This record gives sequence, structure tokens and C-alpha cells, in this order.
Amino acid sequence: MDVLIVGGGLAGCEAAWQAARQGCRVTLVEMRPSATTPAHKTPYLAELVCSNSLKALSLDSASGLLKGEMGLLGSLLLEVAWECRVPAGGALAVDRELFARRVTERLEAHSLIRLEREEVREIPSHRPLVVATGPLTAPAFSQSLSRLLGEGYLYFYDAISPIVLGDSIDYEKAFFASRYGKGGDEDYLNCPLTEEEYDKFYEALVVAEKVPLREFEDPRFFSGCMPVEELAYQGRETLLYGPMKPVGLRDPGTGKRPFAVVQLRRENREGTLWNLVGFQTRLKWPEQRRVFRLIPALEEAEFARFGSIHRNTYINSPRLLEPSLAFKGDMELFFAGQITGVEGYMESAASGILVGINAARVVRGEEPVVPPATTMLGALVRYITSADPEDFQPMNANFGLLPSLTSPPKRKKERKMAYSERAVKDLVSWMEEVGLVPCLRSRVVGELESLVGER
Repeated sequence: MDVLIVGGGLAGCEAAWQAARQGCRVTLVEMRPSATTPAHKTPYLAELVCSNSLKALSLDSASGLLKGEMGLLGSLLLEVAWECRVPAGGALAVDRELFARRVTERLEAHSLIRLEREEVREIPSHRPLVVATGPLTAPAFSQSLSRLLGEGYLYFYDAISPIVLGDSIDYEKAFFASRYGKGGDEDYLNCPLTEEEYDKFYEALVVAEKVPLREFEDPRFFSGCMPVEELAYQGRETLLYGPMKPVGLRDPGTGKRPFAVVQLRRENREGTLWNLVGFQTRLKWPEQRRVFRLIPALEEAEFARFGSIHRNTYINSPRLLEPSLAFKGDMELFFAGQITGVEGYMESAASGILVGINAARVVRGEEPVVPPATTMLGALVRYITSADPEDFQPMNANFGLLPSLTSPPKRKKERKMAYSERAVKDLVSWMEEVGLVPCLRSRVVGELESLVGER
């Protein structure tokens, strides 16, 4: 074999398919059904465990752009998803069992891919190696990873706060300051609330609907990642001594300390993304949008990522990985999927595409490559490998990751389309530079064909 891949989830399947497309002999190892997880129900590869939705298709959405890029790169999963599609409006949703079965059949039928069913308990010595074991990595393999990476670089729970787009914040109702004047003046953006505004927010928060825990998730929470609603249940004053404490801050608009404050922290250097500090939550996404928009400066907020808390296994990619998703300590060892800190089905699969391409390049003695930062895939992998390692949290595709446009249109939809048009053209140019042929036969590419033709 040329390439060994551990893990038959979305990322592992895409990595295997891409490496085989490049002419490599691939061994894909999946532990199910000889060993299983609390979340999986079938023996098939690429099983979708939480939802059948692969999100929006339109190019004026970040998930739609990512799919378009994946289609151009020859994604197996998108091709199969289209075959297994069920009605879902403007989203791509699939028959989950049919989808997983057909992905398995396609990989089993490929002459260059060999599927092995066994549990891998130690990191194999074979190189190039792709680790794509997913958010429910088995305990024995997790321990092996911990020994390789270091105990402090492997995490087992997500405690994620929402992220909002910078251009959707009302800066007239917020102010820049750090507590007691410590740190830079623009380290934090503070959203003040009056007592009346706080009471309205609090009452909405404590009655908001939560996402139910899954069978394999432990309802006990660590004190450092307590959901904001769990804190609120302890009493009206609790948040005022926690994530909404106003001490050490003075609102320049009133000259006084606010009754309560929500602090936003920059998620990237450009300030296009802002994290709600301490607001990890299990609220359903529509509830998060409704409740958090009661914060005055966030009344029109657009969410690049919603908050969540769930069991997950992922590594500290900013410390450990190159943008090619190669391990800094071993450039022939690649990581793909949610274990890298990408969040979402398509994000996981897209990372697998990149890793499959790069593993094949290593076999040929070539250097790994990374798509341009102006593409959604390129921006996503650069984010997870360059974010603040001290506060690294998983990330999904969103327009806030992309470099700003030179002359952005004023209308939101037109602005998003402009980002997508730039991304598509830059991706096709890059593919030609590195010897990849854009795949235009996929129906998912659809409206991209005219953009590619304009080059």
C-alpha cells in the first residue's frame, strides 16, 4: 500500500477517494462493526450520526460555497449525497442509511482501495499515514495520540461559545476596554446592559429550549465550561458574578459601571469574527439567535457559529498542525476531520479531500499544498492551524474567515456572492497550478460552471 488511513468516517472516506484518484494504493481501516461507538448504529462507512442535513447549497451561503469547492475538487460524498437526496428546500439532506451504504459500496468497489475492519489501538508506523478517527475516537487510540502529541494537546469535550460577524455588531451600543484597563484597549468589545435589559435577557434565557443530551453524553459539566443557561438557573445574580460581571469596566457613554456586560473577544486579527466570552451553551440554534439578540449591541447579530457543549475528541491544531494538516513533528503524518477542530459534516469531509491530495503528493515525493486563503477550504484550514492555541475551539465554514473584499457590495447577498465568485476563480487557478483538474461533472457544482467559464 502507498497510503494508510485510520478511520472510515466522512474525512477518512474522502481522503481515501482522493488519494486513489491520484493513483495511490490505499488501505482504509475502520473498527466497526468489530468494535463500535455509542453513537453509530450501522456497519457502514461515512455514517451520519446526528442529522441528515448537509446544510445549504446556494453560493450565497458559506456552506454552499464549501460544497461548490468540494465539487470542483471531485468530492465522493457530495456525488453520493446528490444520489441519496431527500426534499429539504434549499438544503442538501439525504437518506442517511442509503447514503452510508452507497459510500461504502463505492469505496469497496474501487480497485485501488482496500477496506480493513479492525480496531487500531496504536499509531501505525506506516507513512504517509492519515488519522481521521473522528470525535468519538476509541479510548486506546486516544491514549496513543496523547503519548505522541502530549497530554495537554488532546481534548475530549467541546465547550463552544457563539461567534458573531463583526459587521453585524452595533458598535454605537458597545465600547472597547479591558477590565481595570489591563491589556490593549481593543482586546475586548463590551456590550453593556441596563438592569431592565438584563432582566429581560435573563427571563428569556432561563425558559429557552435546549438541545437534549445524546445517549453517550455525560450530563455533568466541568466548572470551567458550565453552560450559560445552567449558571442562570442558579439564580438571577449568578451571571453578574460570572460571564456578565461588570466589575473593572466603565461605560464611556454614561461614565458609570454598567449593570451587566457581555464581553466579545476577537476571533481573528481582522476583527471580522467576535466570540461571546463565557457563553458556551446547549440552547437550540433558533433560541440562541432569539435570546442573544436581546443584548442591545447584538440586536442584528449574524452568527458565524452557534454555541454548543458535547463530547468530542480534537487536538490543539494551532500548536500541532501545518496548514496542509501535516503534523509538525512528522510531515508524513496527517490529520483530517473533526479531530482537527473543524466543526460540521462538510467541513470534516473537505479536510479529508485536502489530506488525501497531500498524502498522494508525499507518495510522489512532492510538497503538500494548501488552497488559497480566499477559498473557504483554504481559510478554514488556516484558521484551525493559526488560531490562538490557548483558547482554541472548533470552527465551521463562515464568510468571516475570508479576507475582506477590496470593494465589497453593500447588499448582504451580493457581498456573499462576491466572496464566492472570488473563491471559485482562485480555487480553479490554484488547482491548475498544482496539477489538479477541476471536476465539472458533479451536479453539486451547478451554478459554478458559469463562474469557471468566465476565467
